[in-house]
Amino acid sequence: MNERQAQDGMTLIEVLVALLILTLGLLGAAVVQIKALQYSDSSRMSTQASFIAYDMLDRIRANVAADYTLATSASGGASDVRHQDLHEFASNVESFAGPSAKGSISVNRQVYTIRITWDDARAEGQAVSLRSLELSSRVAPALGDGA
Repeated sequence: MNERQAQDGMTLIEVLVALLILTLGLLGAAVVQIKALQYSDSSRMSTQASFIAYDMLDRIRANVAADYTLATSASGGASDVRHQDLHEFASNVESFAGPSAKGSISVNRQVYTIRITWDDARAEGQAVSLRSLELSSRVAPALGDGA
């Protein structure tokens, strides 16, 4: 008379396996969330760089007669509109991405190229990961300018 009774409940091994599966699922969800935050931050930085570049291009178009060529970020005060624009451009670049960020403006004939470079290491998960945005546009010469 060796009858086995039906088991009621779960064994300890079943509980541990279920707990392991739940833990792996939660870890996977956490990794996905972290990656989403990194990509979101990287996208935000790119968007801010785009806003800064378009703002500077609008300033150039508003003051077409001035020379806006800028090899590296400008410093100093604002003695005229051009200097004020370059100073604000440099401070906007630095404030959005820190002191390692660089902004430059070059002109070839009437095509202005605005380039902003910043360190996106936090989003990329690397020690150094430089990202850049480059905006080029043809700017019409000032009225009465023979160029």
